[in-house]
Amino acid sequence: MATDRSELTSYEYRQTRARILRESDVCIVCGHGASDAVDHIHPASKGGARRDPGNLAPIHGVAGCPVCLRKCNSEKGNRPLAEVVQLVTSVDWFAGP
Repeated sequence: MATDRSELTSYEYRQTRARILRESDVCIVCGHGASDAVDHIHPASKGGARRDPGNLAPIHGVAGCPVCLRKCNSEKGNRPLAEVVQLVTSVDWFAGP
């Protein structure tokens, strides 16, 4: 099924993406920092809002997570966040001392 993704390269979307990554770079799947992409919490292919900032969150993209080496965006695919196995850690290593 072909979908029109041209609006995801628009200036408005890129600005929203940059703002979300500036506010937090903690991945919604694994919980580690250094996310380099933004993904839909509720997939656009399943009725989620494409450009709503409330439906977008940081995630590790093609390069994957530098800490746990997961390919978070690939693992999530087009499933809602509730269906993805999230990494649970006992220590927040990025919180600092």
